[in-house]
Parts: sequence; structure tokens; C-alpha cells
Amino acid sequence: MDASNYCTIAASTHELQLRGFKPGKGRFPLHTVDSFRGWLVVAATFIATTTLFSITYSFTTFLTAMSHEFGTGNGATALLFGLTIFFLFMLSLPAGKASDRFGPRPVVLFGATSMVVGLFLTSFVESIGWGYLSYGFGIGVGVACCYVPMVSQVSGWFERQRAVALGIAVSGIGVGTLIGPPLANHLIESVGWRETYRLAAMLALVGLSLAACLVARAPGTATAEPVRLGALVRKPAFRGMYLGTLFMTLALYVPIVFLAPYAETRGIGSAAAAALMSFLGFGSLAGRLFLGMFAARLGLLRLYQACFAVLGACFALWLFGGDRYGVLATFALLLGIAYGGYVALTPAATAQLFGAAGLGTTLGALYTGGGIGGLIGPVAAGWLIDRSGSYTPAIAAAMVLAWFSVFVLRSAVRRH
Repeated sequence: MDASNYCTIAASTHELQLRGFKPGKGRFPLHTVDSFRGWLVVAATFIATTTLFSITYSFTTFLTAMSHEFGTGNGATALLFGLTIFFLFMLSLPAGKASDRFGPRPVVLFGATSMVVGLFLTSFVESIGWGYLSYGFGIGVGVACCYVPMVSQVSGWFERQRAVALGIAVSGIGVGTLIGPPLANHLIESVGWRETYRLAAMLALVGLSLAACLVARAPGTATAEPVRLGALVRKPAFRGMYLGTLFMTLALYVPIVFLAPYAETRGIGSAAAAALMSFLGFGSLAGRLFLGMFAARLGLLRLYQACFAVLGACFALWLFGGDRYGVLATFALLLGIAYGGYVALTPAATAQLFGAAGLGTTLGALYTGGGIGGLIGPVAAGWLIDRSGSYTPAIAAAMVLAWFSVFVLRSAVRRH
């Protein structure tokens, strides 16, 4: 055997090992890419995302009750959610790196513990300051350590059906947003917001423990070369995608926090206002499930950019027609579709642009932009609302930022 043949065989063997094939008895194991085991990881991620975001995105229904009890304005209370999103995304990088190194299960179990403890402690806080620590930090750490490690594993388990698998896996965010706010609103009216958070802690314990039991490291990711952050940041496409994410999330979390309170100021009852988040959740579910299926046909990156454009356009409905419930419901539905598509397609788009190896680290780095946007957006909007006595300046600013993200992302994709 000459040297060239030996190198060819060695390279082929290494490629098979990365795909999950093991040498030995000539049989293909169950744990390969595009296998049944991958679909169990999809199920685990669906359970985790449903649990995480049915709790996190119910915050809008807690806002009024917590503001009244603590005697705080919209900006100060919204900081609870802003800190959650900030820690969620900013800690996604170390969570992704830890998952790449140690596997997803220990990281997810750590996140589950943080989530349960954070919710339980929040139910006892007597001041907004302690809430920033227990809720903002506790929930943020919990979601960060569960979301990115699990989603990045789904990407690694699939090649041919990656976009579809990711769409199903993260559709739990849509399901959680669909059922969480109305259920939370009912419980708050029945037993109060403190007892509702204790019940949420029990839900997190059960759901996230089950997800941790089902998740598994994707084939070949343990032997992949680690991602170099310096090299990643030097890529113009990554910098553009990062800025696009930053500007988009500055806008996105404004309605997630303030849409229901806004509706109540227009004379809409609390139950109907909370139901607007269900419209958002339904749209989000549809976006996650169906847009991933059309990615191969329409073009993944083209569809990804379209999600940003729809998100920017639909803010006009809130700005100019926000006095009518039907218009608000339409806005929430379209926002949900665009947001759902963004969440479902981001891992696949990132893998296409920068490679699937070390995807947890790459996604974690990208999501820090979302952390900054999630922290600043709701707090700045709450400050504008308190200062102006109107929601209009905050809505208009969010719309401008959303449109700016469209052009930044388009430039990033062109640079690839």
C-alpha cells in the first residue's frame, strides 16, 4: 500500500468516526447522524424549550402584579426580564463551550437546578432588588445552560433533515408561549403571583430533569476541533450576523414584555390581553414547524433574512392600529411567525455559514448580541413609556431598530 492510498483510507476512517461509525464487527451502530437516537434528542429539546419558555415568556402576565406590590415603574420591573434575557444570552457562550467539552447532560442539570432555585426564591422576595438576583440571574443561568447545549446537539445529530429537526425541537418555545401566559394569568388571579412561581418551579424540576435524561452528545462532536473565538470574530459575516441579532432583539423583546400591559391600557381585560401572547405563541409554533420545512426549497439564508423583514414590517400594525384587538392579535401572530422562524433557522444558518463543528461555542458567541439587546430593549422601552406617558415612542423606536437589523443581516450574508 503506497502512502497516498494509506492517507485516503485514514481520512475516510476519520470521517466515518466523526459521523458516528465505529470500527469492529462491520455493523452500523444505532447512534449515528440522522438516526432514531437523534429524534430522541429532538424530543428532549422540545420538552426543555416548552418548559423553559412557558415560564420565561409568561413574565408579561406578572408585570402588573409585581409592579403594584413592589411599587416600581415599568422600567424597573421590566429589568427583571431584561436581566433574564441578558444572562440567558451572555452565558450561552460558556454554556456552549462547556457542552462542547463535557457533553450536554451535566450542563443541562446545572441549568435545571438554577431555574428551580431561582423560581422558588423569587416567590419569597420582598424587594425588587432581590428579585433581580433570584429571577434575573437564576432564570437567566437556567435557560442559558439548557437551551444552547440542547439545540446545538440537535444540529450535530442531523445532516439531511437538520432544518426540520431543529424546527420541531425549538417549536417548544411556541408551545410554551401559547399555553404559558394564559395559564399563568389564571393562576395569578386564583392563587397570586408568588404561589404561581412555586408551581412553576415544580414544572421546571420535572420537565428539565426528563430532558436531561434523554439528551445525548452528537456523534463526532467530542473529537471536533474547538472553535477559535478570535478567528470567528475576524469574519465579516459573523460580525454582521452578530449586529443583526443585536438590533433585532432590541426590538423583539419590547412587545414580549409590554404587549399585554399595553392592551390593558386600551380597555382590554387581563385575560384577553394575556391571550395576545397566545397568538404570538401560535405564530411562533407555526414558524418553527413550517419554515424549517421550506428552508431547502426556498433557500435557508434567504428565508432567514425574510424572517427579519417580516418582524420589522409587522411593528407598523402595533404603531398605527394598536387600538383594535384584531389588529393587535394580527401583530402578535405575525411577530410570532417571524420570531419562530428566526429561532428555528438560526442554528442551521449558523452551521451553514460557519460549520457544525463546535456549534455550541459559535451559537453562544452569536447569542451574546441577543443578551445585550434583551437587556437594553425592554428597560429602555419601559423608561420611554414612564417618561412620555405613552407607548408610541417605544413602539416607533423598536420598529426602526428592527428594520435596521434587516439591512445589517443582508450585508452580512453578502459578505459570506
